[in-house]
Amino acid sequence: MTKIKLCGLSRKEDILCANELLPDYIGFVFAKGSRRYVAPDRALALRELIDSRIKVVGVLVDEDEEKTASYVSAGIIDIVQLHGSEDEEYIGKLRALGVNEIIKAFKIGSREDIETAAASSADYILLDSGQGGGRVFDWDLIGSLRRPYFLAGGLDCENVTEAVNYLAPYAVDVSSGIENYGIKDADKMRKFVRAVRSVG
Repeated sequence: MTKIKLCGLSRKEDILCANELLPDYIGFVFAKGSRRYVAPDRALALRELIDSRIKVVGVLVDEDEEKTASYVSAGIIDIVQLHGSEDEEYIGKLRALGVNEIIKAFKIGSREDIETAAASSADYILLDSGQGGGRVFDWDLIGSLRRPYFLAGGLDCENVTEAVNYLAPYAVDVSSGIENYGIKDADKMRKFVRAVRSVG
């Protein structure tokens, strides 16, 4: 069954709803330019409320390698998600610093972008539109990609069933699609999770 990642959580209410739904992953955003930014100390406090069955992902953008690794060593997150221009050398440095699970995000606009993503040494790749605003990219570009990937970009309660049926991705990743006016909406979170789990 396709796994679920609910990203951009920032409030106690978000965590309590996630604990009710038990997605496979939740995500904290540590990029300071994002409206979903969560400070590390706040994330750690929220982490203590999260059901232990849920893996915690930290979204970082072109952060210093040692600082990125510190989120894992401090127990704030389990998995690092790289959402900037981080390259293979950067990933190698993270591994040397003890980071065991890495997701690398790629903006998909062409078949070449898929090939670049497929070659990544990260444990998982995340395919995104990179456009924000809840826009999907052309799913046909994915073609016969043979490695596990997170599908992101414009997913919501209305289209995620189609996405899972059509692509059968390893996981789906949602943020704006479960929000109202920039705040996570518990009803939308529930509808999204039910939609994914209704497939197969």
